[in-house]
Amino acid sequence: MLIPYEQLEPETLTRLIEDFVTRDGTDNGDETPLQTRVLRVRHALTKGQAVIFFDVESQQCQLMARHEVPKELFD
Repeated sequence: MLIPYEQLEPETLTRLIEDFVTRDGTDNGDETPLQTRVLRVRHALTKGQAVIFFDVESQQCQLMARHEVPKELFD
């Protein structure tokens, strides 16, 4: 299920993004400050390039690039 980012509390959205950008393997040696990485993800969400996906079965929420999400979830 896709969750519109606008429906999340601002603090919840920030924590979700921070969790995403600080996970192992996401920096690839990138020394970009945390705030800049968070802003990049926020920008991707507002432009529709990224989405928030909630997996009902696992009860996990994750950020994904729009092109990685099955097309049927957008219908």
